[in-house]
Amino acid sequence: MSKKVIIIAVVVIAAAGLIFVPSMLVGSETGDASRRNVAMGESVFSVRTEQAGEQTLQAYIEINGDIVTEQQVAVVPDAGGKIVSMKVDLGSTVRKGQLIAEVDPSRPGTTYSLSPVYAPISGTVTATPMAIGSTVTTASAITTISVMDSLEIEVLVPEREVGQLKEGLKAEVTLQAYPGEIFSATVIRVSPVVDPNSRTKKIVLKFDDKDSRINSGMFARVKLNTRSYDNVITVPTEALVELRGSTYVYVMEGIDHVSLREVVAGVSVDDLSEIKSGLTGGETVVIQGQQFLTDGASVRVINTRNQQA
Repeated sequence: MSKKVIIIAVVVIAAAGLIFVPSMLVGSETGDASRRNVAMGESVFSVRTEQAGEQTLQAYIEINGDIVTEQQVAVVPDAGGKIVSMKVDLGSTVRKGQLIAEVDPSRPGTTYSLSPVYAPISGTVTATPMAIGSTVTTASAITTISVMDSLEIEVLVPEREVGQLKEGLKAEVTLQAYPGEIFSATVIRVSPVVDPNSRTKKIVLKFDDKDSRINSGMFARVKLNTRSYDNVITVPTEALVELRGSTYVYVMEGIDHVSLREVVAGVSVDDLSEIKSGLTGGETVVIQGQQFLTDGASVRVINTRNQQA
């Protein structure tokens, strides 16, 4: 009986050995393959890239303005009373000295001759005249006459931007009446003071070319070019990575690896940023996908765009 037990035990041990030994061999081979995969099959991240370019950045501010005439005069009567006649309408063309209204200065119990109101200058009536029957004083503006030959743009610039203002700055002006068209203008006057109530400074621009389509009273959108940064290295702003208070970009090394490089960024205009140091024109930087990267990471470039300098 004991021999049978011993024989059975030996058979069981032998069978277990046949099972266990191949398993060990298989496990050993799998481990070696895993180690090879770790060594050869590192994570690869998909990224978009763009070349750093050398170009000129044009800084600007966008503000609203009103188109006005260069010369305009408020018309006031010589005597107070009631307006009894109005000879002009909005848009009327008048000559200097032309009769434009009459005022009756009479009071209850007294009668006076009508007081005539004459145009002080030649031009166009640009403010709606007061209605007949209106009571006026010698300080009342019955209407306004403007010289339409030369139009200007009056703009109020926020205080935070006034350090960039000076005469001679160029601007691109767009008008709601003519969408898609750009009219050029130049700054001809800059107020010496900031309005303490609105915290703005007034500037005046003059159109570079006369255009009969432009009218006094129109609303203008002004893109005022302030400072030009010539021949600077630029990258898309989205390429910049902020880490521990410093600015970095991921630069392509070869075709499938990146390095993390510290740079000094300058001014940003629209979606481009100036790189003062740390990068040269023509180097390729990652613009999308960098949130997954580390220094030396493997990458696969998709949809590469080359910026034209």
